[in-house]
Amino acid sequence: MRHGIKLSYAGPRTLKQHRIFLLSPAHSGGERAKLILRDQAQFDLAVQLRREGAPIGDVYSFLSGLYFRGKIAYVKAFGAPPPGVPASVVITPGRGLLPPETIVTVEDMQEMATVRIDLDDLRYREPLERDARILNDAAGPHCQYVLLGSLATPKYLKPLLDVFGDRLLFPAEFVGRGDMSRGGLMLRCAHQKSELNYVPARTSTRHGARPEKLPKWKP
Repeated sequence: MRHGIKLSYAGPRTLKQHRIFLLSPAHSGGERAKLILRDQAQFDLAVQLRREGAPIGDVYSFLSGLYFRGKIAYVKAFGAPPPGVPASVVITPGRGLLPPETIVTVEDMQEMATVRIDLDDLRYREPLERDARILNDAAGPHCQYVLLGSLATPKYLKPLLDVFGDRLLFPAEFVGRGDMSRGGLMLRCAHQKSELNYVPARTSTRHGARPEKLPKWKP
């Protein structure tokens, strides 16, 4: 797997409001990670990961379940990047920002699991800041960035704010919701083509009352 984001130039920018989604990572050290990394695992994604590698978006969707699946579906429905720039990138431990289709191997996953998602760990922070600057330069000064992740700690917020400033946004409907609720909400929004409301991450409420449980729904 390559290190760092790769961009291509695809013509001049337009005045359309562009947005790029920043996806927080899945936990790479839990039971589901152990399951997919087992040499004896025979389900399709595990076999693909061992043999030729698999897209990190697929791997993280397995590790995180509904939450990351919701992010991927939401990006597909509402991504609006500038030409030559990915609609979304995943925040990763030690590898900076990677598009969800980036191929990773078992060895890549094992290596990333050794990096703490902590601002004191330069192995995490420096690649993230580097790729955020690259992305910012490529997308231009008017592009917005929507963090599909948590604001509860500075581990994502501070380095991203340092680069994107007030163009870093956050879904207002995320406040007070747990990961599973956020995932279910994004899946509904993607299916119904109903986009969430974004507010500046710098001034967004980080903690709030838990909203009412989502009503039962089938796509």
